[in-house]
Amino acid sequence: MSALRGSRMDAQRGKRTKFIFVTGGVVSSLGKGLSSASLGALLENRGLKITHLKLDPYINVDPGTMSPFQHGEVYVTDDGGETDLDLGHYERFSSAKMSRHNNATTGRIYQNVINQERHGEYLGKTVQVIPHITDEIKRFILNAADGNDIVIVEVGGTVGDIESLPFLEAIRQMKYDVGSDNAIYIHLTLVPYIQTAHEVKTKPTQHSVMKLREIGIQPDILLCRTDRHLSKEIKDKIALFCSVEPGSVFTAADVSTIYELPLALHEEGLDDRVAELLNIWSRAPRLDKWEKIVRAVKEPSREVRVAIVGKYVDQTESYKSLNEALVHGGIANDCRVSLDYVDSSDVEKLGAETLLAHADAVLVPGGFGMRGTEGKIAAVRYARERKVPFFGICLGLQMAAIEFARNVLGLTGANSHEFDEGTPHPVVSLMADQKSVVAKGGTMRLGAYDCTLKPGTLAHKVYGRSVISERHRHRYEVNNEYRPRFEERGLVASGVNDQLGLVEVVELEGHPYFIGCQYHPEFQSKPFQPHPLFAGFVRAALEHRARQGRGDKAIEAPPPGPEIQFPSGVPKAQA
Repeated sequence: MSALRGSRMDAQRGKRTKFIFVTGGVVSSLGKGLSSASLGALLENRGLKITHLKLDPYINVDPGTMSPFQHGEVYVTDDGGETDLDLGHYERFSSAKMSRHNNATTGRIYQNVINQERHGEYLGKTVQVIPHITDEIKRFILNAADGNDIVIVEVGGTVGDIESLPFLEAIRQMKYDVGSDNAIYIHLTLVPYIQTAHEVKTKPTQHSVMKLREIGIQPDILLCRTDRHLSKEIKDKIALFCSVEPGSVFTAADVSTIYELPLALHEEGLDDRVAELLNIWSRAPRLDKWEKIVRAVKEPSREVRVAIVGKYVDQTESYKSLNEALVHGGIANDCRVSLDYVDSSDVEKLGAETLLAHADAVLVPGGFGMRGTEGKIAAVRYARERKVPFFGICLGLQMAAIEFARNVLGLTGANSHEFDEGTPHPVVSLMADQKSVVAKGGTMRLGAYDCTLKPGTLAHKVYGRSVISERHRHRYEVNNEYRPRFEERGLVASGVNDQLGLVEVVELEGHPYFIGCQYHPEFQSKPFQPHPLFAGFVRAALEHRARQGRGDKAIEAPPPGPEIQFPSGVPKAQA
């Protein structure tokens, strides 16, 4: 019997917090994260306070040491948590604030249990998956319940994988622990269309639900991922073979923009059914904001082309938040932002002029490692010399500093200590407190830090205030020894962290729009709250396009967006 049942669980039952567990079957990458985020948006629009959890079955303690080629983006929270990219979806779709406590991996759960065992907290008992690991998972879930009406828990991986079994066993127990009226299971599964047979096939869904039922979980709702609307006949067949009520089978069809998904799921009646099963009394959702966002994305009056020069361009998941932040910048300017991904290694081979001549603006994102850095530097030089709007993020700022040092200051061999420990001009170097760090996981400069903006600068104008707070994830910084020489020739440090004395923002005097930031502003951008740096960047791209004769001759102020606001800043993380 669970050690938590009868004590902590009973207390939670009294609070009437509702739990929604989302699992996936057949194949990975069906969209559990977006479905969970969309459901959260719908329930929040009903006046409920929601939060999200992501349970990941891999043994890494967090994704911080994982390659973007394998895992995709690492999403950073205010408190310095390195988390799964789905937490970015959760924050973009709702007002829920994520932290390191909203994402748990197998590695973290086992680490907690082993630490407790080493401290003798199990009083000599044999530590086992059941109940000790499952109790730790349930404890993690229940800790999110305080102050929330709904906790949406997404279980990563695919049902049938051995890695996710402890998480599935834990959520199976949860329904008995908190009461059947306070927990439901939603299973997202694939219903493929077979072209040669000209019909959709329900067998994969049947087998996926069978695997789930073998574990002891009977789904209450089935979300059927498909490229077309499912008929009532098909839904009834799925319901019959999967022992689900006919009114609990929903189509999760492809949509042209992810921000259309909450509207599509509401049209299907998903949130109504969830409210019915959980006995929730609430107002109807107010979705006019979402309708405006979808119109803004699908029917803009203008367009710009932005070249993203990076090293993970074949893995769009690696730049998930960045891509969405550019969409938000387009929303703020009544503009479609067409993204051209340019491999920085190709820039080294073919030249910046060949690959970037079509671009209305150039963006160099963050990244790690030596490969492709010379291509990024070449892209920066192209944007600087041709006066093309430029935006450098994290490593992108560092590439701008290196390019300026080499080609404007004439410092031959200038580089970062990350790429060349013997460089004669380390214009980018390790922070002093990073030089003795050996462990790789969770040891970078992480989370939200304050930044003071210099009055009269582009950064100050774009933000519209003097003090901001942004999220970081890096080890290397602009070397302050070179800062006087940079500023003397026009590369100005327009944003500085006063506490640490570190450069946060640089910009180039005399350039229409050339700005780099050491932090990751994409982590705070939302469709209803486009980040000011992305809104300003897209606007600069529009203006450049007009100057080049590729767009409107005059760029007027964009019409008022769908309640667009700029983020007002977040608390500073503990240093």
